[in-house]
Amino acid sequence: MKAAAQPVQRPGDARLLAVDGAGRISHHPRSALADLLVPGDLVVANDAATLPASLAGRHLATGAAIEVRLAGRRSLAGDDVACFLAVVFGAGDWRTRTEDRPPPPPLSPGDTLALGPLAASVVRVVAAPRLVELRFAGSADTIRAGIARHGRPIQYAHVAAPLALWDVWTAIAAHAVAFEPPSAGFVLDWRLLDQLASRGVGFATLTHAAGLSSTGDSGLDARLPFDEPYHLPAATVAAVHTARERGDRVVAIGTTVARALEHAGAQAGGIRAGPGIATNRLGRSTPLRVVDVLVSGTHEPGSSHHELLRAFVGAATLDRIDAALESFAYRTHEFGDSVLVERAVAPRCAYAVPRSNLKTATLARRLGSVRTTLPA
Repeated sequence: MKAAAQPVQRPGDARLLAVDGAGRISHHPRSALADLLVPGDLVVANDAATLPASLAGRHLATGAAIEVRLAGRRSLAGDDVACFLAVVFGAGDWRTRTEDRPPPPPLSPGDTLALGPLAASVVRVVAAPRLVELRFAGSADTIRAGIARHGRPIQYAHVAAPLALWDVWTAIAAHAVAFEPPSAGFVLDWRLLDQLASRGVGFATLTHAAGLSSTGDSGLDARLPFDEPYHLPAATVAAVHTARERGDRVVAIGTTVARALEHAGAQAGGIRAGPGIATNRLGRSTPLRVVDVLVSGTHEPGSSHHELLRAFVGAATLDRIDAALESFAYRTHEFGDSVLVERAVAPRCAYAVPRSNLKTATLARRLGSVRTTLPA
């Protein structure tokens, strides 16, 4: 695989690798996504807009230049914007590879960071030297305005041009709570939503504060994803329950959606409307309760997003997926190509709604009627 270097959400040559419940792999234009879904499927997407969560500034005790990347928050409540989990780097910016960025000066509780018009104090050092909890001074409106004026989107060196905020907002972006874009949602546009509706495919949203994909520190990266708050609207919960009762598939657009739904589904009584904090990590041993199909970007082995795929497919199938992505030079990272992975038809774990009537219609039913296009 190669990194997608241009900040284009829907390039005309974007590709989609599809894997059905039997592990069969096929290649398609990403624009064919709607053709791979069946009537009754419910597509769920993350409507979080992306904050300009990279803040340049100085560590006042030493005068050293720093970059703060906001990485987590306690809730999605509108006024709960004073405290953030953050990763702090020393001098430099996104043009240097994250893993090559120097650490910040030694940080201690009580240290003050000057971040443009904002002042933040270190509440605690969570994991030295980079991961801290910060508290911003001022009212909620002052903090939001300061982040909006001074911040810029978190960016990595594989994208050469500076990112603008509109580069990292999906077509359905609503609530500015994500720290990095829920980039699987870049596949969405109004044409696709119209195609879904015309095919009898349902569409719903949730809000999940997507976190960092990399910290530049292998120890911290091993802890990703951090705890992330989410909110499930009542209409979305009702749509999920209806899909489960009918035996229809729930299709998650992105790992954040899968994480939120599976976290909610694992709670006593099953998925319910309202706020939550996703503390789960999906992987090899995760019993899937809600999501049947995942649409995601392509990710390198070893990343938390890649490990999440192990909840949907076995090791042998995942190895074949990786080999196909590499062989056909799929583009990776947030502006890259996509994968669609369907888990086996038989449910892996009981859900609050019985699934004995699960329809046997799977992705394989669509592959015979969709023209397969191998990538160049």
